[in-house]
Amino acid sequence: MALLARQLSTPLGEMLAAASPQGLCLLEFVGQGGVQRELAQVEAARGGPVQPGDSAVLAQAAQELAEYFAGQRQRFGVPLDLVGTPFQLSAWQALLAIPYGQTRSYAEQARAIARPSATRAVAAANGQNKVSIIVPCHRVIGSDGSLTGFGGGLPRKRALLALESPQGRGLF
Repeated sequence: MALLARQLSTPLGEMLAAASPQGLCLLEFVGQGGVQRELAQVEAARGGPVQPGDSAVLAQAAQELAEYFAGQRQRFGVPLDLVGTPFQLSAWQALLAIPYGQTRSYAEQARAIARPSATRAVAAANGQNKVSIIVPCHRVIGSDGSLTGFGGGLPRKRALLALESPQGRGLF
């Protein structure tokens, strides 16, 4: 299976996007810790090395991200080919259900997947999310409303939440 990857420019920095023919597998900020590990996980799960290139999926991801940062898109339609355990996939589906401009706590996310005692496991699964922004782990905050971990860094998380706020539409 051909895995193709390219860099995408965003107002928050360069991102690496990788896709299989089925969908987007990886979208992470370049230089962020763990990207190489995540890329290796995608390669192992999809049976081949990622090669530089472009595809319809990658082009759609680039277009939709540009529209998102311009305040013109609230929902993504690019197909996803997520790589993770069954538990991680359920946690990520709960992320996809968080509406644009809203946040949830890790405890609320755990309840959403019918695992109310799994708050820490949900937080760990969010940390393993390989498709930043589109699978919106930035929308998960601490129970006290504080900003908590985000692989792209808290300044980027703050900027994404500001973009999605009613006052921030089209911030970039």
